[in-house]
Amino acid sequence: MVSTERVTPKTTVVVPTYNERENLPRLVELLAGLQVEGLGVLVVDDNSPDGTGDVADKLAIDGPLEVSVLHRTEKNGLGRAYVAGMTRALDEGADIVIQMDADLSHPTEVIPAMIDKLNTTDAAVVLGSRYVPGGAVAADWPWHRKALSAWANFYVNTILRLGVKDATAGFKAWHARTLRTIDVASVESNGYAFQVEMNYRTVKHGLTLAEVPITFEERSEGESKMSLSVQLESALVPWKLLLNKKKL
Repeated sequence: MVSTERVTPKTTVVVPTYNERENLPRLVELLAGLQVEGLGVLVVDDNSPDGTGDVADKLAIDGPLEVSVLHRTEKNGLGRAYVAGMTRALDEGADIVIQMDADLSHPTEVIPAMIDKLNTTDAAVVLGSRYVPGGAVAADWPWHRKALSAWANFYVNTILRLGVKDATAGFKAWHARTLRTIDVASVESNGYAFQVEMNYRTVKHGLTLAEVPITFEERSEGESKMSLSVQLESALVPWKLLLNKKKL
């Protein structure tokens, strides 16, 4: 007789960390409160000097949901941390991989809607979007930061024509099969340009990007990781992707 027992999909939230010891326990608690079946967290810590890695190890032992930790020995960028974490999540059998920051800027309560959209539409990835109806950036952002964010999205979409409102979004839910199709392990971009390259690879494979509205909040603890080198890479990568003749 064929079993009709439903197998709960495994959903892994990949969270890169660097000096997030105050935010990480709060994030894990919020994720546990969602009570999403099969949800676990993979913390990718870049040898944080503030002891975030130790906090993550403690959460793995006595946290409110399943937590695993990938310790990296160097800090070499957000993109590299995500590639390492996503690759580990795929190797460990994840069906859905969610990427989000540890700084509490991404609203955890939207995750069920992101998963639902993945499961009920043809979306290959669902973006938590600040720029679709119902979405918003942090109210306390200064005008020049709002202008820079809006310009970055206009700039990326003008060059690459991704067809989404929030091309630089960093809060996403992926089907595992999408990450395998776009060969996430070979993604080269770092920093925030990583988000753009991932979207571009998805579009180039003829897959669908969907968006759900979020309100993006300013980090409550710690400092922003944005640097001049990250900004420069973000400006150059769309052109590199467009001019790259290799199949992505």
